Amino acid sequence: MRLTRSLKIFFLIFLGFLGMTNAHADYTLNLTPGVTPISQDIYNLHMTIFWICVAIGVVVFSIMFYALIRHRKSLGVKPATFHGNTRIEIFWAVVPFLILVIMAVPATLVLMRMEDSSNADVNIKVTGYQWKWQYEYLDEGISFYSNLSTPLDQIKNKAPKDKWYLLQVDKPLVVPVHKKIRFLVTSNDVIHSWWVPALGIKRDAIPGFIHEAWARIETPGIYRGQCAELCGLNHGFMPIVVDARSEEDYAKWVQAQKSGAAEAQTQAVADNNKTWTQQELMQSGENLYNSQCAACHKPNGLGMPPAFPALVGSKIATGPVKNHIDIVLNGKPGTAMAAFGKQLNDADIAAIITYERNAWGNAEQNKYGKHAGGLVQPAEVAAARQTMSGETK
Repeated sequence: MRLTRSLKIFFLIFLGFLGMTNAHADYTLNLTPGVTPISQDIYNLHMTIFWICVAIGVVVFSIMFYALIRHRKSLGVKPATFHGNTRIEIFWAVVPFLILVIMAVPATLVLMRMEDSSNADVNIKVTGYQWKWQYEYLDEGISFYSNLSTPLDQIKNKAPKDKWYLLQVDKPLVVPVHKKIRFLVTSNDVIHSWWVPALGIKRDAIPGFIHEAWARIETPGIYRGQCAELCGLNHGFMPIVVDARSEEDYAKWVQAQKSGAAEAQTQAVADNNKTWTQQELMQSGENLYNSQCAACHKPNGLGMPPAFPALVGSKIATGPVKNHIDIVLNGKPGTAMAAFGKQLNDADIAAIITYERNAWGNAEQNKYGKHAGGLVQPAEVAAARQTMSGETK
């Protein structure tokens, strides 16, 4: 009688738990299948191991609850006096071993498929920077940087945050569907991690090392990810956006990029040879500063000392132009100041430097410029590049 009552209580608790689980069924706590064979293999492996664990839990807890109820003191059951049973000890050593072997076989097969990046149709080198990504299409000669494009007003809570807050970029990674894409992941400065859940890819980007991954995307669409390694102050500001297109659309995009690169190169040459007015440099420089520099030195130039020193009244922004050009081109070893010489052209660097030397009251403190605060032309940056190149040789 007591056993029946106890079992009823147990089943009522169990049914209550099931009801609570159903009530929270909308919570998206599980993995998703993703859109690549590997991501689906990972999902299936996860669910297989999950149900094995559920089965083990049901068996273990059933035996435990049965023993607690059937052998409780209120029934007058006397505790056993024996201890040590060779057969039971062998059983609970061998069975878990066999379960682990069963679990290891599908896991090993998935890992082997994940590491097989051979016979790729598209090869893309992914390089992490503080705090952006560079994508180089090794077979097509296409290269660009992908920066966070979330408006500064949203970050500073001056405007409502949209659906893709901190998950939108100016230039997404465009790839074709139904093609094997090989990713070569590395870093230019600190350790990053290139992570796109829908593709089933998470690879550490480590300076001096290249880690491989691959994907074959089955469904066109936009897939988002983030840097999954704590890579510094603005770690949360380097999202990943993958734009998977049909083979026809991808071919058109590649052609447009090649044509656009030639036009951009022609425009860059024209900009570098142009004599800019201070107003033009200041306007261009402010836009470039907000996209390239404000994350570290802040839009008001006050920075976040000591890691990111203030530019307001600094020795760099109010000192000799040569030193200012040098640190923007080459960065500063041992600090978070990155080298922008390979990322920006001469006109862009000239505009940024001119803006920094004239903004926030620096113009009044600057004694080294040809104009108030110092006006830097692209030709000066080009000359500095040539000088530094000659010194390197």
